[in-house]
Amino acid sequence: MSNSTTALSFYRSNTMFRFLLFITIATAIGFQGWRTFFNNFAVDEVGLNGFYIGAIQSFREVPGFLVFSVIFVLLFIGEVQLILLASAFMGIGILFTGMFPTFIGLMGTTFLMSLGFHYFETTTQSLVLQNYNRQDSPHILATLRSTVAVTNIIIGTFIFLFGEYSSFQTNYILLGLAVLAMVSFALFQKPTRSSLIPQQKRMVIKRKYWLFYVLNLLSGARRQVFVVFSILLLVEKYNVSIVNVSLLFILNNVISIIVNPLIAKAINRFGEKKMLTFEYMSLALIFLAYATIENVWVVASLYVLDHIFFNFSIGIKTYFQKHADPEDIAPSMAVGFTVNHIVAVILPVIGGFLWLSNWHLPFYGAVMLCIISLVFVQFMKPKETK
Repeated sequence: MSNSTTALSFYRSNTMFRFLLFITIATAIGFQGWRTFFNNFAVDEVGLNGFYIGAIQSFREVPGFLVFSVIFVLLFIGEVQLILLASAFMGIGILFTGMFPTFIGLMGTTFLMSLGFHYFETTTQSLVLQNYNRQDSPHILATLRSTVAVTNIIIGTFIFLFGEYSSFQTNYILLGLAVLAMVSFALFQKPTRSSLIPQQKRMVIKRKYWLFYVLNLLSGARRQVFVVFSILLLVEKYNVSIVNVSLLFILNNVISIIVNPLIAKAINRFGEKKMLTFEYMSLALIFLAYATIENVWVVASLYVLDHIFFNFSIGIKTYFQKHADPEDIAPSMAVGFTVNHIVAVILPVIGGFLWLSNWHLPFYGAVMLCIISLVFVQFMKPKETK
């Protein structure tokens, strides 16, 4: 990070950062709570198996596939207003989750929650890349991820201490209300500034961004194995309780607080190509271990390692920032998110079928995705080419 931005006081005095920090905390509260309860709620109360859970997770990614529509929404409202609206949708979806304990009910509330979450994610990344320079943006993205980690620890601790003393319905209502309350407070913040470069108000797909699209596509597919089947393996095969799942989430987030700033520094020092190469090589070994080592402690350890390397993905965004035309950032983030979810929409369902046949297969598939990603990342150019 540059000397002008090393002090924490810079972040505290920056209106855009304060806004992003606050709304990030709000959505982290909702999503972490929703995710922590989801598998246990789906298995223990709704009675779903791996196929149905995979189907819901696939449907959860449909809003991500449709997030290119953010370009058209921005014709009518600004990105800050869109973030607030998206976060509100997310809170409403979470609030109603426990009220519909059926497969169809979960499909509906998950879609609403996911719609808000994906719109929030793509718009947040766009604002970071627009408001901060190429040296600072990795640190801003890493700081926001660390903030999510701190929030997740707090929520995980509450669930660990009190989660079993109230119903799933009550827990989801409280989470949804917390998100909506924070969004209401954020309405009074004014983080925008007039000096930003105006963004394209149309779909932007350019040949020179092909590697950004490919890496997003592969990242989305690989991420689904981690999000859906790693925890499902612990819950269904090893009968890990919701308390122990929350403990695992807490551990992951404690580690994220420590490693996220280090990842940002490493990206600036070594470049995205070397960091992503290291990520994909490591993840290939991790997914191979998932499939071959049948021990609950090993699987839990692999989940922690998996989570650490997941944070390396900010390198895809910062690489794009170095090569993109400034006016393309907002529409390209939307396109990138859509591409990220093309495979993600169908992969959990396919993985669910494979899971019913042999639970090892989704993880072997993830190994192949990591190897393919490793090949494509070698096409990265270390220096900016305009």
